[in-house]
Amino acid sequence: MFRFMTNSLSLSPSIVLVLLSFLLGASALFSLSLGRFDFAPLGSMQELFIHWGWLEGETNPMMTSILLDVRLPRILAAILIGAALAISGAAFQALFMNPLVSPGILGVLSGAAFGASLGILLSDEIWVMQLLTFVFGLLAVAIALLLAKGELKQNMIILVLGGMITGALFGAFLSIIKYVADPYSKLPAITYWLMGSLANVNGELLYWLAPFVLTGIAILTMQGHVLNALSLGDDEAKTLGISVEKKRMLVIVVATFLSAVTVTLGGMIGWVGLVIPHIVRLLFGADNRLLLPASALLGAIYLLWVDNLARMVTSIEIPIGILTALIGLPVFAWALKNAKKGWHS
Repeated sequence: MFRFMTNSLSLSPSIVLVLLSFLLGASALFSLSLGRFDFAPLGSMQELFIHWGWLEGETNPMMTSILLDVRLPRILAAILIGAALAISGAAFQALFMNPLVSPGILGVLSGAAFGASLGILLSDEIWVMQLLTFVFGLLAVAIALLLAKGELKQNMIILVLGGMITGALFGAFLSIIKYVADPYSKLPAITYWLMGSLANVNGELLYWLAPFVLTGIAILTMQGHVLNALSLGDDEAKTLGISVEKKRMLVIVVATFLSAVTVTLGGMIGWVGLVIPHIVRLLFGADNRLLLPASALLGAIYLLWVDNLARMVTSIEIPIGILTALIGLPVFAWALKNAKKGWHS
């Protein structure tokens, strides 16, 4: 049974969310100034406000182009991807009552990786790769759900096993794609995409998907009380008026959608959905009404700064998936030793 931890920091949920929102805004503003061309943070905002007509003055065309076409889409992508992965991980951890669960538990990341690789192999058009990434990510979870059909109500372990099967299946398909891909053109592109990067974010696709991602995050945020009830057991949740099967499926579908979208936008970026909920749980407790929105905000902040590190630490940009893994591995090792802290079966 899930056991709520006492908050390590004695702050009200409203104050926590306001502070995290302020920190996210400040991080985004500071990130605008980072790059090969250094701009003052307030100067960057002034330039954008003048461009949008909110202030009067003359703009610097080069500065405006760098901010609008390069940095702003990348910053927004880091925020959306970080928030989506973190809240998906938190939702899955609460749903399965296991702090070691990540957004890829049902095979969505393996399916999306195969779809992206297949798209790169078949076409040079980026939209083909992005479409197949999204489709196969959802397909992988659909297969896992079909394998668990009829057993989901009684045993969530069946669903986890279904996710392991689909993950292994699409992992094998991905190996086939790598084997047959041209080693001089296609294979390097596949390998680079699987390492994750925000360097080539499609701004048009980002702005089109942003409302759907924000809607998904909002839906999961509103399921905090539902996940609290489900952690007490199905019978107790039903006595509280919760439609267990429908709510459980809603969380799975929305979290899967968010995970698939992140791969479509930035490739394979791992560990965020595992690491961030642990940090939030340690700082603020395990009440999902706070854990979910706080995870989204902290996940956005975290990935934003990791991306800043990826593009600034060396002259050649480091794939962001490498950095999230290097940072996430020690936290995961800590999690293995403290997996029962705040949880018990």
